[in-house]
Amino acid sequence: MSENLPFDDELERARVAWLYFIGGQTQQEIAQRMNITRLKVNRIIGEVRETGAVQVNVSLPLTDCVELAEKVSQRYGLADAVVVPDLNDYLDQKRVIGEAAGTVVSQLIEGRGMGVGIGSGRTLSFAVRSLNSRPKPESWVVSLTGGVTSGSATNTFEVATAFARALGVECHYLTAPIYCANPESRNALLLNDELTDVLARTEIADIGIVSCGSLAQDTSLTQIRVVKDNLDTVLKGGAVGEFMGWFLDARGDPIDHFLNESIIALPPDKLKLKPMSVLVSGGIRKIPIIRAVLRAGYVNRLVTNEGVARALLQGPR
Repeated sequence: MSENLPFDDELERARVAWLYFIGGQTQQEIAQRMNITRLKVNRIIGEVRETGAVQVNVSLPLTDCVELAEKVSQRYGLADAVVVPDLNDYLDQKRVIGEAAGTVVSQLIEGRGMGVGIGSGRTLSFAVRSLNSRPKPESWVVSLTGGVTSGSATNTFEVATAFARALGVECHYLTAPIYCANPESRNALLLNDELTDVLARTEIADIGIVSCGSLAQDTSLTQIRVVKDNLDTVLKGGAVGEFMGWFLDARGDPIDHFLNESIIALPPDKLKLKPMSVLVSGGIRKIPIIRAVLRAGYVNRLVTNEGVARALLQGPR
């Protein structure tokens, strides 16, 4: 990687060069796909030509990641994908994925008036660091799930607040636990008009920025008492992971379990209807749930790491 360019700039440069010189796309197609100006695309192409970075192959760093992203996009019918290098350190990996996602989101929201739906998790918390654009003032942020009782800075309330502050817009919260004790208590909560109003906002938000998780016993979600007490039955029900708190099987379908009937969160099939939806997640443990989410078509964009991208290209779709 160039010592003179930040990671996000270097990745953007590599993507433009790969799409133009290897992918055969026009400057206008690249500009529309990456939500940048055609003038910027033209400038990047001119720069890489002048520096000799383009020979028979594009010799920029990260071009392997760009190629992987193209293949994953094509296989799963995505509008776009970004793949970052594998890193040995667990938190560094999350940080790099999150920061790359922040750049993607910045390109999608620049100058627009929109509702921005935010999930939870450490990876999403890192995305705030690289948000470098703002939507129109009438825009707003909404948390897509209820909250958990632990996980400072990764809880949906903290992540949504950080996004709203970075974007300079108001924030709306699902001020309820992500899981109720049973479906009846969920129904009772939904008698609150303010809560149902926020749930309605989760559905009309133009973009959803979400993550997913494995069902390992060391995650904040699996430490919630009602989940911890029922994790065995969740696994026996065929769940391969959680997506916005919903427990999904390998096909991406919510499993038949009372927790999926007791959840306060946007349903995955509602996320699927959004014009823009970004899954921000990586790590080997999450491959089954990431594949399930992509199989079901719940999102149209992905930000992940090399190891996950390679795994997604192996075996049946």
